[in-house]
Amino acid sequence: MVWIALTLAGFLETGFVLALKASDGFTRLLPSLAFLLCAAGSFGLLTLALKTLPAGTAYAVWTGIGAGGTALAGILLLGEPAEALRLACIGAIVAGAVGLQFASAH
Repeated sequence: MVWIALTLAGFLETGFVLALKASDGFTRLLPSLAFLLCAAGSFGLLTLALKTLPAGTAYAVWTGIGAGGTALAGILLLGEPAEALRLACIGAIVAGAVGLQFASAH
């Protein structure tokens, strides 16, 4: 259950970064509200995960999911470049997050 909470926290991190970009410096109301909701949810779920998981593992997985998800969303939704090296690096981030999950499963 803790890993589900942490995974959802990472996805909400992606959401708050995309909403932050869309808020145009908090000058647009709906994206600003979406940022606040996603950020509150993300930090709340991360807090739950930190009750059980080591801080370094939880933070690395959270940021890995958020960074990888944001980079992929940038490619798919914002027209950012999808170069091979960029995709490989995103894959490495995701692989690291998954690897930490397996390493902490013992």
